[in-house]
Amino acid sequence: MGDSGILWLRVAAGLYSLGLLHAILTVLRRRESLFRVALTAFSLGAVFQLVAIVEMGAAQGRLPVNDIFETMSFLAWVVTVVFLAIHYRYNAASLSVFIFPLVSVMTLVGALRDPVSPWSNPVVRSSALAVHVVASLLGYAALLFTATASVVYLMQERQLKRKNIPAIFRALPPLGFLDDMISKSLGVGFLFITVGLVLGIIWAFVETGTKWIGNGSVVIAFVTWAVYLALVFFRVSAGWRGRKTAVLSIIALICCLVTWIAHAQLQRRLLP
Repeated sequence: MGDSGILWLRVAAGLYSLGLLHAILTVLRRRESLFRVALTAFSLGAVFQLVAIVEMGAAQGRLPVNDIFETMSFLAWVVTVVFLAIHYRYNAASLSVFIFPLVSVMTLVGALRDPVSPWSNPVVRSSALAVHVVASLLGYAALLFTATASVVYLMQERQLKRKNIPAIFRALPPLGFLDDMISKSLGVGFLFITVGLVLGIIWAFVETGTKWIGNGSVVIAFVTWAVYLALVFFRVSAGWRGRKTAVLSIIALICCLVTWIAHAQLQRRLLP
């Protein structure tokens, strides 16, 4: 991959990160205050990414989709172009909660092919890994709260429909309070899970170069984040409540559990 091509790709990843920030703020605050700025940055990111793809294609004499890094970058650009076309035709701003984070992470992966210098300071290495672990744990804890609140919401709603409320359910918080807590914990969890994923990707890239992409625990982490992203999208944009939210929350929680077990095994091999 040419030096200038990877440079433009990393510029695109930086611009796409504003879209990721917009999505997180939308989930946390339920307001799209940064959408115009994020959309502008997203559009510029698509231009820089196209330049990177053209330069890499010209240098290689073929379409740059030869490995997972090039493929992720190219697919991210295709998704970006399709989203921009749909948005300018149908004003599909609600899709940004799903598309912006997805493209941002895919482009980040694509921009991490060329190796960099290893950790020069062991304290920085350990600190970066610690922040990644703490952020991931906070995200898992928030998801556990989300799943628990969703199940309680579902059970209480079922009893209300039956008009037969046992005494134990009368001590539970009202549905409106539970629904608000589900939204807030989901937003906070998505923030920490995303931060943990991004830091984990960068840490693994510096630690092992390109070898991290084939690690099973990394794949599980991406699946977990993708399920969480789907949960956020359906909750925020599609207005999912009750049973659907509870089922997705439990699936995401199981993925988080598998991810943590896999990472625990990985850390035993990587940490001295």
